[in-house]
Amino acid sequence: EGVPLDITMTIIDMAGGDVPMEGAAVYLWQCDAAGQYSMYSEGVEEETYLRGVQIADDAGVVRFTSVFPACYEGRWPHVHFEVYRDRAGITDAETAIATSQLAFPKDVCDAVYATAGYESSVRTMSRVSLNSDSVFREDGAVHQMATVTGDVRAGYRVSLPVGVDTRTEPATRGGSGRR
Repeated sequence: EGVPLDITMTIIDMAGGDVPMEGAAVYLWQCDAAGQYSMYSEGVEEETYLRGVQIADDAGVVRFTSVFPACYEGRWPHVHFEVYRDRAGITDAETAIATSQLAFPKDVCDAVYATAGYESSVRTMSRVSLNSDSVFREDGAVHQMATVTGDVRAGYRVSLPVGVDTRTEPATRGGSGRR
């Protein structure tokens, strides 16, 4: 349930001359319209919805079909993602070369949260800002803010260019960070 969302990300190899990163693997995960994360939130630990992997095409593009995420306490509406050098790397969360989140413009969030199923997001959205968000406050989501087109009836199309420094050495994080 939720407002349809089509996500397109273009993965760019910054260290290689800002060229498309063909073959990169992107793992994406997010909460549902109620703010629940499959595999994590109480009651859905055994579920695996709103998670997926795509491999970048020759233009560095990956596409996901999803639903607009809820706004939950303390966080601006977002979608998590990790980038891996290739398909083989995706099996080990410790080999991610980039971990980030995609953010949504406030006007789009307000329109979505005015629809049925997102009632709790109206309250939580009123108590959070990009400047108070633990992730986006650093730069106001300047590099994570998606370009969004569409509407609540037809759904939204989201795009985000993702620059990746392929010189990055995967860091051992003591856990995947995958909520």
